[in-house]
Amino acid sequence: MRPRYRVVVFDASDVGAESRFWADLLEGEVVVPSWSDGRWHQVEVDGEPVVAVQRAPDHVPPTWPDPEVRQQVHLDLEVVDPGAAEAEVLAKGARLLLAADDLGAPTGFRAYADPAGHPFCLTWGQAPGA
Repeated sequence: MRPRYRVVVFDASDVGAESRFWADLLEGEVVVPSWSDGRWHQVEVDGEPVVAVQRAPDHVPPTWPDPEVRQQVHLDLEVVDPGAAEAEVLAKGARLLLAADDLGAPTGFRAYADPAGHPFCLTWGQAPGA
């Protein structure tokens, strides 16, 4: 099976804040389908859905790396300039969870949380051909 789209869907109590964060970070736009009654937002880049957010009023953010509330899903975003990327994600509302590696290292990662608490990582020097 080859799905037409592959979209990660995040649960969030504030669908607007979560979808705006991802649209800003991925340089896309928030699209609210007419069928959703505002319960579902898609983030599209170049007209293709890349991430979606669905309303979950009782959403509890994961506390990873603390195991109290287990990690539910995360994205790895490979970047060229980790220092600039970290500054951007923090300016757009992320918070640092784990400074695993020095930003000047040739390869590494750091973990962050988006506004709803979902973890994601910035990685560098790990992509094929890097």
